[in-house]
Amino acid sequence: MEVRMVNTPSADSNNEPVACYVAIELSKSGWLVGFLTPLSDKTGRYQVKAGDAQALLDLIERVHTRVARQLNRPVEVMSCYEAGYDGFWLHRVLEAHGIHNHVLDPASLQVNRRARRAKTDRIDVDRMLRALIRYLRGEPEACSVAQVPRVEEEDAKRLHRERKRLVVERVQHVNRIKGLCAAQGIYNYAPLRPDRWSQLEKLRTGDGRSLPARLKSEIVRELKRLELVLEMIETVEAERDAIIKDPRSRHLNADKIKMLARLRAIGPEFATSLTGEVFYRKFANRRKLGRYVGLDGSPFRSGSVERDQGISKAGNPVARSMMVELAWTWLRYQPDSALSIWFRERVGNLKGRPRRIAIVAMARKLLVALWRYLETGVIPTGAVLKA
Repeated sequence: MEVRMVNTPSADSNNEPVACYVAIELSKSGWLVGFLTPLSDKTGRYQVKAGDAQALLDLIERVHTRVARQLNRPVEVMSCYEAGYDGFWLHRVLEAHGIHNHVLDPASLQVNRRARRAKTDRIDVDRMLRALIRYLRGEPEACSVAQVPRVEEEDAKRLHRERKRLVVERVQHVNRIKGLCAAQGIYNYAPLRPDRWSQLEKLRTGDGRSLPARLKSEIVRELKRLELVLEMIETVEAERDAIIKDPRSRHLNADKIKMLARLRAIGPEFATSLTGEVFYRKFANRRKLGRYVGLDGSPFRSGSVERDQGISKAGNPVARSMMVELAWTWLRYQPDSALSIWFRERVGNLKGRPRRIAIVAMARKLLVALWRYLETGVIPTGAVLKA
């Protein structure tokens, strides 16, 4: 089914299209669909089976046809739903059938500030409808609309995100094994060493006993899980490194990844992650870049009170943590760059909180410098390329 925006023949001289607004509250049990049309001031609500996109399209088609027939004017359908568990597949389905869909940031929608407030799907649908109407009327503060990535852009993020999850899982298995050993007075067992199995056979508890049979079996199973995770990490890292080494790589952002990897202090993981999270997008200026990552300031000014609340932390948390980590690495491997010199002149021998605050400021400056490097090819001042 396709919602066709066909101009219905009209005797009325005003043949401007009328808007039909749709809000979809998604859940695993069912979808609540709210309609606001020129035919009524009240919100019409319908229930659709969760995941049934065809039923949703049929419902929108029925409402669209009824409005067009009664008003004898063309109808334009505007829909929205909150970004979350369901991702962007529904957005692509709606757009493919001629419906102008908007994916809303849930954190940007205004809610009652009382400690105890009513929260139902019906209320959420009404709130999304009001926010969508205000946004389309030219009120950008009504809500934030997510920039939906293309399928290729979304798929390009899988590699570094999968590695990050696997590394977390590796740490969990290692900690579990070390915890089991520590409970028996064993503190020198290293599960990540190649000779992990031979070490296991030689282990003795703190009171000189061999490992109990069931405890040893549990450690063996944990080691097998650990080895499987290590094998997966090795596979993912080999695929990641091939993007840089293979000149025929067809990765979507291969050129930008290779450019970043040329800089000393930036390895394959930093290059792949930063490109997949940040630099695949287009930014109008450095302020929008800093706002996207969450490294822009949060001023507080009210009457005579004026203070700075620090960075907003409202952007991409993965990119923000990577930039702070990269800033420390930059100081070590690019000591003669302008940014490293700026940091040393500003901080000097100070330790603790002032140093941590300054490194965040440097992370923002480094982010802007890398963005300009990718856009214009101008290497950050004083930076050194790899041999």
